[in-house]
Amino acid sequence: MARKMREKELMAAAAAEHGIVIRKPNIWNRVLQYKFMYLLFLPLLVYYVIFCYAPMYGVILAFKTYDFGAGIMGSPWIGLENFRQLLDHPEFAGAFANTLIISCGRLIFEFPIPIVLALFINEIRGSGYKRVMQTIYTFPHFLSWVIVYGLAFNLFSHDGIFNQLMDLMGLPSTQLLQSPKTFRAFLFMSDNWKEMGYGTIIYLAAITGISPELYEAGKIDGASRWQLMGYITWPSIKPTVAIMLVLTVAGMMNAGFDQIFNMDNAAVRSVSDIIDTLVFRLTFVTGSDFGFTTAMGLFKSVINLILMLIANKIVKNLTGRGIY
Repeated sequence: MARKMREKELMAAAAAEHGIVIRKPNIWNRVLQYKFMYLLFLPLLVYYVIFCYAPMYGVILAFKTYDFGAGIMGSPWIGLENFRQLLDHPEFAGAFANTLIISCGRLIFEFPIPIVLALFINEIRGSGYKRVMQTIYTFPHFLSWVIVYGLAFNLFSHDGIFNQLMDLMGLPSTQLLQSPKTFRAFLFMSDNWKEMGYGTIIYLAAITGISPELYEAGKIDGASRWQLMGYITWPSIKPTVAIMLVLTVAGMMNAGFDQIFNMDNAAVRSVSDIIDTLVFRLTFVTGSDFGFTTAMGLFKSVINLILMLIANKIVKNLTGRGIY
C-alpha cells in the first residue's frame, strides 16, 4: 500500500513538473467502460433492492402497535413499549439463552469442519477420486430439511432402524430426537452432515489459488505433506477463513431456523426454542401483535450487527484483514 502511494506521489510530481493535469476518472465513464460487467451485476442488485432493502421500512412497526385497518404507516406509535414487553415476556429469556448456546455450539463444532475437510480433500492424489469425494460430501446440501428430518425420524425415532438394531443386540434404546440431553448434539451432527461438503467449496477455491511453485519449493527443501499443509496451505487460506469467521459471527443469532423448525417437538422445546421459532409461533400460532414480534426480530438483528462489528475488529487486528 505504501509503495503504491509513493508511486502515485512520484507520478503526480512528474506531471506537475511538465504542466500535465491529471484528472480523476469520472465514475460514469468507468460505468460505461465496464458496462457489460455492471449489466451482469444488475439482476443481483435488483434482487437485493426488492427483497432486502425495500421491506426495511417495515422495521418501524417495532415502535408501533399494528392496526390491520390502518396498515403499517397508519398504525399508532407507541415508542419503546414493545421492547419493554419483550424483556418481560416469559418465553423470551429461554429463547434468547437457547439461541446463544446453539449459536456458540455451531461456531465451535461446525465452523472448523469444512476447513479441515477442504484441507484433507486437497491432499487426495487422484483428481478423479477427489471430484467423487467432493460430490458425495456436497450432495446432502441440496436436500431440504424436511427430507433430512424424515430420514432422521426413520433412523432414530423410538421405532426407527437404529433402536431396532439396539434391541436386537440387547442394548437400551436411545431417543436422540426426543431427549433434551442429546437434541443439541444431534443438531450439530446433522447440520455437519448436510452442510460441511458445501462449505468446503470456498476453501477449496482459495486453495486452488495458491501458486504450485510454493509446493515445489517446499518439496525441494524436504517438507513432508503435513508440513506443506501447515506452512503453505493453511497460511494461504487464513484470510479467507478470517472473512468467513466474521460472516459466521454476523449471523450467529439466527441459529438455524430451518433445521430447528423441522426437528422441534414439545419434548425438547426447553432446549430448542430460539428467537426465530418464538417469533414464528407468536406471529402465526398465538396471533400476537405484529409490532411486538417485529421488535423481537429487530432486537436480534441489532445484536447480530454488534457481534459482526466486534468480530471484524478482532480479526482485523489479528490478521490485518476484515470485511471492510
